[in-house]
Amino acid sequence: MIDYRVIINRVSDDGYSTLGELFVVSKDGYVSYQCLTLELPYKDNAQNISSIPKGDYKVVKRWSEKYKDHFHILNVPNRSYILIHQANYVRELRGCIAVGKDFRDIDFDGSLDTINSRRTLEELLNILPNNFTLTIM
Repeated sequence: MIDYRVIINRVSDDGYSTLGELFVVSKDGYVSYQCLTLELPYKDNAQNISSIPKGDYKVVKRWSEKYKDHFHILNVPNRSYILIHQANYVRELRGCIAVGKDFRDIDFDGSLDTINSRRTLEELLNILPNNFTLTIM
């Protein structure tokens, strides 16, 4: 069994959204997959308006009627149901993390959005095991 580690490197936070890079790293240090992330800005971990704190988290695969197959980030301080799911716009997020292949301003509001989010999430669901560790930097 291959042991995976997932790393999100946050590269910018403009007060409206946070852009990042997600890397799937195997035990031997090989980056086997890379995509981009979109989150809310960091506002002291406030519910519904902030991204979550940097740190290490356990993540499990989960299914819900709303998001279908996705990932659930466990044990986030003072937060519940923080997910990694498909989304294109920061306005679709309440603390969760959206994944995508690229950033573009697809709704022409002056802010970058994710594209190909559904396909990116499907790829991650096929690559990653039922549980893994996520490090947010």
